[in-house]
Amino acid sequence: MSRLTGKPLLHDPNRNKSTAFTRNERERLGLRGLLPWRVSDMQGQVRRVLGNLRRKPSDIEKYILLSALQERNVRLFYRTLIDNIEELLPLIYTPTVGEACREFASIFRKSQGFYVTPDDRGEVRRILDNWPEDDVRVIVITDGERILGLGDLGANGMGIPIGKLSLYVSCGGIAPEQCLPVMLDTGTGNKALRNDPLYLGWPNERLRGDAYVSLVDEVIGALQDKFPSALIQFEDFSGQNAFRLLARYRHEVRMFNDDIQGTAAMSLAGLHAANRLTGQRLEDQRILFLGAGGAATGIATLIARAMQARGLSASEAHARIWLVDVDGLVTADRDGLDDWLAPFAQPQPACDLTGAIAALQPHALIGATGVAGAFTETSIRAMAAINERPVIFALSNPTANAECTAEQAYRWTEGRALFASGSQFAPVHLDGRTHRPGQANNAHIFPGIGLGVTVSGANRIPDSMFLAAADALAEAVPDASLEAGTLFPPLTRIRQVSAHIAQAVYGVAIDEGLAPPCSRDAIAEAVAGAMYEPDYREDHG
Repeated sequence: MSRLTGKPLLHDPNRNKSTAFTRNERERLGLRGLLPWRVSDMQGQVRRVLGNLRRKPSDIEKYILLSALQERNVRLFYRTLIDNIEELLPLIYTPTVGEACREFASIFRKSQGFYVTPDDRGEVRRILDNWPEDDVRVIVITDGERILGLGDLGANGMGIPIGKLSLYVSCGGIAPEQCLPVMLDTGTGNKALRNDPLYLGWPNERLRGDAYVSLVDEVIGALQDKFPSALIQFEDFSGQNAFRLLARYRHEVRMFNDDIQGTAAMSLAGLHAANRLTGQRLEDQRILFLGAGGAATGIATLIARAMQARGLSASEAHARIWLVDVDGLVTADRDGLDDWLAPFAQPQPACDLTGAIAALQPHALIGATGVAGAFTETSIRAMAAINERPVIFALSNPTANAECTAEQAYRWTEGRALFASGSQFAPVHLDGRTHRPGQANNAHIFPGIGLGVTVSGANRIPDSMFLAAADALAEAVPDASLEAGTLFPPLTRIRQVSAHIAQAVYGVAIDEGLAPPCSRDAIAEAVAGAMYEPDYREDHG
């Protein structure tokens, strides 16, 4: 490949350093006269970015600014993000990414991913050669049917893979050029989108049935052939497709579904952290879910596996986990239960959430409904009446869809709740005490899992990796955070936490025969050595 100089170099986002090119580099690379006189360092550029960002009047404007930065200077984008992760993560991912997906067609500037439609059937492998990078290690794919709590956004859902992969880089240390966002654009059931003249996707009703599955098969096969070392993360598929595709590929493909398995590991870690405060054992607890979709069932399944690993039988574990949906408690006499939900069907009379709390006497209440206010004052107070420290997880995103707010959880439990939410809530001041709710964000878990899988070379991702990741995440919560009621580590430590999780995942890969044996020190060294660090030390001209 020819060496870039002059204007083309300034237009290459992976090599551009803008005003940070040194005098010597400007001379050698044909940049004299193309840049202002002053040579900046990266930290000065970061300060300039933050100053411009903080003047923007809205979060979506800040999102656009950060996207534009990523499009022109990748290293500066990730340096800014890594050094200011607490401030910027809500802008590049939840909750702002929800608005960005709704507005995706309107704010579109430059393509950052790979799109496949039914028009590409039979040619997916050929057109993958158009992607400029060959060493792809992490792929995030969506079909846009269930974006956060916003429903079917079709091709607008590309904002999700882009956002997830920015977290793989900033939180997990995967190199940017090793990331590939994929939109499997199979149409949309959203008629308003199809009729929108600005909509950029395949403007047809969603592909269903065998035609849909065969296209997914072709895409997955093509990705494996082109990028044999890549991990594939499924994101924001509908519940039915999410479970069916996970079952279809998980034993043959290096893949996982973040909504099902990543959310499960993150939630299990939250329960482990809560138990550090309460002194309870997971296998002695009873867990109640409001919601019985992909996220809730995925969490329930991993909790059951964790209980079994601690000595319970499958039936004993399932009896301790109840799910309530729009039709009430999921019971054994209900017709048409999906295979993944059936193990949790209880031999109990049907009842609503309040009745289920009274009957089960749960230690933890977990919401995954997408319905704002689904946890009523009555239900939260009922949890507080039977638990000294009731565990309340309101996991639905974005913030407007949370089952309850942090303030409600603390106020209705007299400050005793151990609360976490899918989007961040501000600290709550109540009765002279400050409660700092933790964000149950999958960013705590999937970057570390992906890093561990890619460094170890494991060719599949068994449940034991998610159990180990949950244990490692819970271990990483500082005692001081727990005392303030925060069940997850601070985002400022997210790269260290991801490395810790990756080492645990690598250890499981060895234990399961998916990676050759090596020492703990060697694992730690391999993980640390693989993590991308954005800087300007190299000459990228």
